[in-house]
Amino acid sequence: MAEHTLTALALTCSLKPSPAPSSTDKMARQVLDELAGHGVRGDLVRVVDHDVRPGVEKDMGGGDEWPAIRDRVLAADILLLATPTWVGHPSSVAQRVMERLDAELSETDDEGRLLTWGKVAVVAVVGNEDGAHKIIADCFQALNDVGFTIPANGGTYWNNEAMNPKDYLDLEQTPDAVASTNRKLAANAAHLARLLKQDQYPPAG
Repeated sequence: MAEHTLTALALTCSLKPSPAPSSTDKMARQVLDELAGHGVRGDLVRVVDHDVRPGVEKDMGGGDEWPAIRDRVLAADILLLATPTWVGHPSSVAQRVMERLDAELSETDDEGRLLTWGKVAVVAVVGNEDGAHKIIADCFQALNDVGFTIPANGGTYWNNEAMNPKDYLDLEQTPDAVASTNRKLAANAAHLARLLKQDQYPPAG
């Protein structure tokens, strides 16, 4: 058993509200299952089920449900941002999550560190069109900008062949390359999160 118990939160950014089946949820749950093998307890939030208001503040008021989600993000050691591909870009829900995380740039601990320092972020993308590499790159940059640390092989994805409407949910089995990438992502994310939990970044200068 791992010396330190770790936790992970998957924010899935499907445009489909629950209980509709979601390829993004499927991929995210597969990654959480892999993380569980490394002593990481995981949970999932489908963001579209919540009233997350537009803006870049911690709390946009008027019934904004982001503050409760934010509390769960900050309580987790690993954040998984999972998004479908829409016209070559992350979903609008994923974009809103990244916009709301911008508020973390103004939040620090007593030693000047962002509250996200020492936390790991990984990204999962599914889509029946191209664009996953660009989406992962954009999400990595946004997550790193607001303080998260990205592990080696911290992105996983599935793209169907061009002009083919099949979804990830429709696959009878997970392709070997995707399953292998999920395993590497989980192993590296858990390893990095455990190291950071034992030895936090130094105080900000």
